[in-house]
Amino acid sequence: MLIPIGTDVRVHKAPLGNWLLIGLNVLIYLLTSGAGEAWAGRTHYTLNAAIPGLSQYITYQFLHGDPWHLLGNMLFLWIFGHAVCARMGSLAYIVFYLAGGVFAGTVYTAYNNLPLLGASGAIAAVTTAFLVLFPRVHVTMLLWIFFYLTTFQIPAMIVIVFKVILWDNLIAPSFARGMESNVAFSAHLGGYVFGFAVAMLMLAVRALPRNQFDMLALWSRWRRRRGLGSPIGLFGTRMARPVVVEEMDSRPLEPLKLTPVERLRGDILDRLAEHQTDEAAEIYLQLTELDESQVLPRTQQLEIANHLAQTQRPRPAVHAYESFLGAYPTAVDAAQVRLLAGLIYRRYLGEFERAAAHLRAALEGLTLESQRALAGEELRLAEAYLSRPDNDHS
Repeated sequence: MLIPIGTDVRVHKAPLGNWLLIGLNVLIYLLTSGAGEAWAGRTHYTLNAAIPGLSQYITYQFLHGDPWHLLGNMLFLWIFGHAVCARMGSLAYIVFYLAGGVFAGTVYTAYNNLPLLGASGAIAAVTTAFLVLFPRVHVTMLLWIFFYLTTFQIPAMIVIVFKVILWDNLIAPSFARGMESNVAFSAHLGGYVFGFAVAMLMLAVRALPRNQFDMLALWSRWRRRRGLGSPIGLFGTRMARPVVVEEMDSRPLEPLKLTPVERLRGDILDRLAEHQTDEAAEIYLQLTELDESQVLPRTQQLEIANHLAQTQRPRPAVHAYESFLGAYPTAVDAAQVRLLAGLIYRRYLGEFERAAAHLRAALEGLTLESQRALAGEELRLAEAYLSRPDNDHS
C-alpha cells in the first residue's frame, strides 16, 4: 500500500473552509450511515446519472458508501486541501470545491447511467489545483507492505501526475477491464481537468496571488530559457509586448516587479533545475546575506546545504542545514541532517556544545547502525572536550 500522508507546504493561516468541508462530510456520513442502503433519502440525494436532478450535483458530493470511502477521501482533502484553501481564501475555496464536484458529476453523467456518490470528483479538482499552485513541493508517502512500514518523500509532480492521475485512473483500470468496479474514474478525470484548468486561469488573470514557484511561473521561465518568447494568451494568441506610449506625462507599461528576495529565490531554483549547483549555491549565499531566514523548498534546501558542505564551506553549510531543520523538523531525513550538522560543528567549527546538541537529537531518530555508531563516537568526543577541567564553556 502506497498512500500520501503529508506535504512540505507550511500553511500560515487557518484553512477554515477546508475544515468546514471535512466536518460536513464526516457529520453527514455519521447521520446517514446508520440507515444503510434502506435510508430513504439516499436515492434522492445521490446523483442519478440516468435522470439527474439539479440539486443532486451538490448533494452527492457529501455522501459516502462506507467508512473506507470516507476515510480515503478525507485523507486526500486534508493533505492537499489545506494549502489550496489558505491560498484561495475559505469562501473562494468552497465555491471552487463545489464547482469541481459539479463539473466532475457532469462528466460522469455524460458517460454513465449508474448512481454516483462521494467527494472524489471535488477532491480531484483540489488535487490538481494543489499541483498548479505548489508544483515544486514534496509529498510524504507511506509505504506499507505486510509488516514493513516506512515513509519517504517524492516530488508532488510525480505523485499527482503519474501515481494519482495516470496510474490510479488510467493505467491500473485498463488492467482490470471486464471486472466490475464501483470507482467513478470519469468523475475523477473530470475533476482533475477542472482543477488544473481553473487554477491556471485564476493565476493567469491574477484572481490568485502569484509567486515565483507556481506552475504558470515555472512554465514562463521554461519558455524564456528556450527563447520561445512571451507565454501564449488565454485564447491561443501570443501576448503582445508592453506598448510604449509617447504621449505627454505617460509611461510605458512595466512588467511585474519582483523583490530582490523573490528574484534570487527564482534564480536559485532555475539553476538547480539546470544542474548548475555551483551557481545556485553562490546565489543562495547572496540570498542569506539579504535575509538569513530564507528557506528553499525541502529538496532544494538540502541540495544546497550538501553542496556547501562538500565544497568546504562549513559555516554556510551548517546554517543551511539548521534552516532546513527549522523549516522541516519532521522530515524523514531530519536525523541524518542533524548528524551532518553535529559533524561540522565538532570537526570544523570547534563548537562542541552545538555539536553535542545536534548529535544527541540525531541519535533519537537514526535507525542505521553505522550512522548511530558514528553519531555516538562524535558525541563521545564532543562531551569529552566539554568535560575537560581546563575547558571553560560556561
